[in-house]
Amino acid sequence: MLSEQAVPVVRATLPAVSAAIEEIARTFYRRMFDAHPELERDLFNRGNQANGQQQQALAGSVVAFAGLLLERPDARPDAMLARIAHKHASLGVTSDQYKIVHRHLLAAVAEVLGDAVTDTVAAAWDEVYWLMANALTAIEAGLYRDAAVAEGDVWRPMEITERRRETPDVISLRLRPTDGRPAGTLRAGQYVSVRAELPDGARQIRQYSLSCAPDGSDWRISVKRVRSARGRGPEGEVSTWLHEHARPGEVLTVSAPFGDLVLPDEATGRGGPLLLASASIGITPMLGILAHLARVGSARRVVVVHADRSPADHAHRAEQRELVRALPGARLHLWYETPGPGPSEASTGLADVRGLDLPDGLTAYLCGPPPFLRTVRGHLLERGVRPEDVHYEVFGPDLWQSRPGRASSR
Repeated sequence: MLSEQAVPVVRATLPAVSAAIEEIARTFYRRMFDAHPELERDLFNRGNQANGQQQQALAGSVVAFAGLLLERPDARPDAMLARIAHKHASLGVTSDQYKIVHRHLLAAVAEVLGDAVTDTVAAAWDEVYWLMANALTAIEAGLYRDAAVAEGDVWRPMEITERRRETPDVISLRLRPTDGRPAGTLRAGQYVSVRAELPDGARQIRQYSLSCAPDGSDWRISVKRVRSARGRGPEGEVSTWLHEHARPGEVLTVSAPFGDLVLPDEATGRGGPLLLASASIGITPMLGILAHLARVGSARRVVVVHADRSPADHAHRAEQRELVRALPGARLHLWYETPGPGPSEASTGLADVRGLDLPDGLTAYLCGPPPFLRTVRGHLLERGVRPEDVHYEVFGPDLWQSRPGRASSR
């Protein structure tokens, strides 16, 4: 909760900070990377830095957090904070690094806004920052404790035991700890980070959902190669490296599993109806959830939706069908922008859940590109699904829900 003296200052300056926040973010990253080049090399996603997405994500989260402190002073935006905290924990972020961010972020605000940043304004936004940072630090401490690791010590070596080509742009990798122990516990729908040492010596990190049931002896990730779109934007550094170099016998550095796109009652598979909606490589956490439900013999009603460019681009297509068939209450609905030859049960075009038979009281889990998330979430709200019952995972910086007045639904 903001102090009484900070509330009017933040309220008065929020429009100016919001208008300048992307310039503030660019200035912040420039200052921080100049002082700490190792953070750009070994922690932050250089691709998202190059295309500006990381700056937009930071901008949106800080401004959204400040706005929520004003709109709902008695409530903490735990949903937004939890998503950020899980991502931070998967990167091994430590509490000391928040002090580095604080120093350069507040300096960037002063540099961009100039004389408008009086001592009173600086103190108020300092309060906003530490409210957010301390909340995140507390959540991350709990995540590290639950993972039975020391703060930031999330990494271990895992050997690739199998590589499969799922589509022209997607490979799946089976991973097993090099010490011979079981892979460990995870919750269906979670992800791990993979740290790859690239040719220039950088150790870049990316997150990949676990596309397997949570009780196996090994883990599986599915990696879609990120390609430059018509020459705009960089190739995916880590996905390209994995596609070109990851082979059975190679050892990867992998984090403990994190992520909050999980079923709260997953232990038994009992509960209300579900909607699992995915697009493209967003299918991966849904495969883990489906595999878990099939393994525990769940009788829940499950509406499964998947959208893709074509049948050939649909990773794990046969596996998804088999898992749906194994669940007596599950039904699969497919959309392809370009249908394949011959008859098909899939619809043509973009996913549209408005015409589906959706049971009352369902809980929705979404994963895919931001346009897909926006469309499906909007359709579900039109159908009367409560916002708090729509949960999502987005690969990359969370840009679509982190703007003022658009609090995260999870």
